[in-house]
Amino acid sequence: MSWAPVARVDRVPASTDRQGRAPAGVYTEADRQRWLDEAPKSEQRTPFERDRARILHSSALRRLGAKTQVLGPASDDFVRTRLTHTLEVAQVGRELGKALGCDPDVVDAACLAHDLGHPPFGHNGERALAEVSAGIGGFEGNAQTLRLLTRLEPKVTDPVTGRAVGLNLTRASLDASVKYPWTAPAAPLRPDGSRSVKFGVYADDAEVFAWLRQGAPDRVRCLEAQVMDLADDVSYSVHDVEDAVVGGRLDLEVLGDAETRVRVAGEVHAWYGNVVETGELLDAMVRLAATGSWVRGHDGSRRALAALKDMTSQLIGRFCGAAIEATRAVYGPGELTRYDAELVVPVPTLAEILALKGLAVTYVMAPREQEPLYRRQREIIADLVGVLADRAPVALETPFAADWEAAGDDAARLRVVVDQVASLTDVSAAEWHARMVHPPRR
Repeated sequence: MSWAPVARVDRVPASTDRQGRAPAGVYTEADRQRWLDEAPKSEQRTPFERDRARILHSSALRRLGAKTQVLGPASDDFVRTRLTHTLEVAQVGRELGKALGCDPDVVDAACLAHDLGHPPFGHNGERALAEVSAGIGGFEGNAQTLRLLTRLEPKVTDPVTGRAVGLNLTRASLDASVKYPWTAPAAPLRPDGSRSVKFGVYADDAEVFAWLRQGAPDRVRCLEAQVMDLADDVSYSVHDVEDAVVGGRLDLEVLGDAETRVRVAGEVHAWYGNVVETGELLDAMVRLAATGSWVRGHDGSRRALAALKDMTSQLIGRFCGAAIEATRAVYGPGELTRYDAELVVPVPTLAEILALKGLAVTYVMAPREQEPLYRRQREIIADLVGVLADRAPVALETPFAADWEAAGDDAARLRVVVDQVASLTDVSAAEWHARMVHPPRR
């Protein structure tokens, strides 16, 4: 499928140096451009404020309220969903970005968008969709996010062709939402020589990707995207542990045991690779357990819940403060935006974040892999892709049926089916499966 911008003019900002670059901390006219030019409907808001509002009011964001974060939304009343996680990421990212001089609405928009492409059942569903779509370029939640922002989410259509262009965000906000700015074949190599499975764009979205990356260094994320990524890491590392403690799956006393710390470090390496050395992880766990806010003996009382909430707040402040201080030590004061700087996260801070992730893996995520429910979820996703591919376009929702009719070959049609399944919530995926795959007998 071809993407052709309409009535778009590349403009050089008025305030530039002799090489055509804008001064540090300045967002240029190119940063504010949209794939499809639009006349501003109001002078009351900046282009970036409009971007944030478009994501906030999107149907894709609302659907996150019924999508799994770590545990399913129906597992209890306390557990976080993708939506509540996203709102927490946005709050952390906005404050972190503001402290560095980024436009808060660019960072906020990127944080609100960062999980929009995730399918039903969280990473479990993502794995299932990756398997069924392996022959057409695979599935990746972050690449699906870009597809949704630039194609699938209904907001703006090309008046000439009638084609949907998604939310038609500015270049700066779109670029900030791209966590992995490369295709699957161009993914960077890991230290062990294997290629990363993470990527941010499918082949048939390459044209709009090239547009939003104009002027960007190859495979380098803008500062706002780096802020979004750290806010995501900080939020889910801290909050997954909080959810595990409240749910009775984890007692933070475990870090007092040396064998447990070694076990957690092993899980970190198994799930996230050798990002930091084992010794750094072990030291990080000792430091975390020694902080004054570390919770011991959680009994579910209001006093205990308040202490746990204080711990999460203290940890978020600890991690973000360390990154701000380290970044400022390298780049000095002033506003830092786009490609003026890279976010600096000290290795001890990174190790502490990974240690928290390791706790969640050890006590929540790894054990659930063996549960029949999680195998069943993957079966639901695979079954749905199969039955919808057989019954398309009739079985598809109206927008996806139109995409299927317009698709040029079987690969493109399968991608439409994957788009449809990815858009479903945990609840609707189960309901569709019950209705289409195992309908009740009459």
